Amino acid sequence: MKVWLIRHPKPAVPEGTCYGRTDVGTDDAHFAQVVERLRTLHGSADGPTPLQVYTSPLSRCARVAQALAGAPWPEPVVDPLLAEMHFGHWEGQPWSAIPRAEIDAWRENIRHWRPPGGETVDELAARGWRFLQSITPAANAGPTGAPEAARPAVAVLSHAGVIQTLIKQVRGEPLHRFGGMKLDFGSVTLLEHEGGQWRVVRENG
Repeated sequence: MKVWLIRHPKPAVPEGTCYGRTDVGTDDAHFAQVVERLRTLHGSADGPTPLQVYTSPLSRCARVAQALAGAPWPEPVVDPLLAEMHFGHWEGQPWSAIPRAEIDAWRENIRHWRPPGGETVDELAARGWRFLQSITPAANAGPTGAPEAARPAVAVLSHAGVIQTLIKQVRGEPLHRFGGMKLDFGSVTLLEHEGGQWRVVRENG
């Protein structure tokens, strides 16, 4: 099976804002560009022909999924496991306004240190992995030996945090390097599951 991990369009927030779980809107022009690109990619050699669409509940993802809904894209399923990392009391603040001691503590132990009122990177990674495992049996039930183009695919609208941790877990890379990966707004990353193993086929496309 193929899983297309799609990052949401550019958010309509001031540069340098910690917005994580906050439900912010999107830049209208970039939203339209992302939707049109995904429509164009549909059914091509480089794009998803999804059997199922899943989306984060946050509107910057869910609006894209809803805009694509209708033949040939199916109606999306909202899954809270796909929401962005919860930064707790940091949410909505400029990164420059967050106490330096808290930022330093997080960077020194990025997997396990919890922003006040938020979640850890390990918790983010665990729920992202639970989602990926939950879709594997149903979506990978196609006939054995079916041509690659005929195998089922899933499109997932989510966020940089979820997508980064999934890529790292598939590759067996340490999570303590979380945050250093380039993932453009509206980008598409392709995972493939075959022979009981996940692999990253394309990143930040």
